[in-house]
Amino acid sequence: MTKSEKLDAIAERITAEKVTPQLAASATQLVMGEGSPDAEVMFVGEAPGAKEDELGRPFVGAAGKFLDEMLASIDLKREDVYITNIVKYRPPGNRDPLPEEVAAFKPFLLEQLEVISPKLTVFLGRHSMNVFLPQLRISQAHGRAFRKDGRVSMPLYHPAAALYNGGLRDQLLADFAGIPKVLAKIT
Repeated sequence: MTKSEKLDAIAERITAEKVTPQLAASATQLVMGEGSPDAEVMFVGEAPGAKEDELGRPFVGAAGKFLDEMLASIDLKREDVYITNIVKYRPPGNRDPLPEEVAAFKPFLLEQLEVISPKLTVFLGRHSMNVFLPQLRISQAHGRAFRKDGRVSMPLYHPAAALYNGGLRDQLLADFAGIPKVLAKIT
């Protein structure tokens, strides 16, 4: 089975096992993830928003446009990386996912990580960071690389934060510039 087929099988299991039925009922569709199954870098956000729910693709709204811009700043495209969220259905009203929703989807995210096996996992925002690095604060951890359980990760502010706080835009771009440097150091 190819990596793409394994990722498709994970998505099929989420639907078949009726993971978070209340979320599924309020969402338009499952937003699994997209990009290269052979990516060296995997980006993990929190949950789909309205535009993502509508199109079935992660990070396609305003925050996604900024993510594309940041990728271009380090000579990458969406097709070069893999982009997903912890929770695969849009929470109603774009609320934060509930702890039980995060817990329900975490095993599937771990499977995605296993299949893709990225050199670097980039957590976009505190919510995704705290699933794996609960002791950290995003204000102190952003832009730094961490090694835990054999995986290297790097938390960054969520691209949407820069839309609401213009001062974070330059910080995010600077942190993003560190991705190739971290990749170069990973053996």
